Amino acid sequence: MPELVRLYIRNVALGLLLSLIFVGALLWLNVANLWHLVSSTREGPIAVVMLVMFNAVVFSGVQFGIAVMRMAEPEDRGSGGRKTPEPVVQPANAGQLIPVAAAARAPHRPRGA
Repeated sequence: MPELVRLYIRNVALGLLLSLIFVGALLWLNVANLWHLVSSTREGPIAVVMLVMFNAVVFSGVQFGIAVMRMAEPEDRGSGGRKTPEPVVQPANAGQLIPVAAAARAPHRPRGA
């Protein structure tokens, strides 16, 4: 099996585990009276399964994204930023105003205006 597929399966399993822990904590702490809502309705188990699966999708995606970003090769740090800049040569007329001729055309006006 390719390494990337194994990495993906491992991260999906980790995301599912995190989702189970998260939903279990939500139910145990009774956030927004969720435990009562789930335990007192007939559709409660379906809601719990949906919570687990949707959170598993999110947590798996995050885990896989982190794993892929950590696979990047380290950047070459080098010695950047320590070089002295080259001196700027100023022209002889630096700081003097130089007139520039610019022709202006009359604005176009539509006929009948």
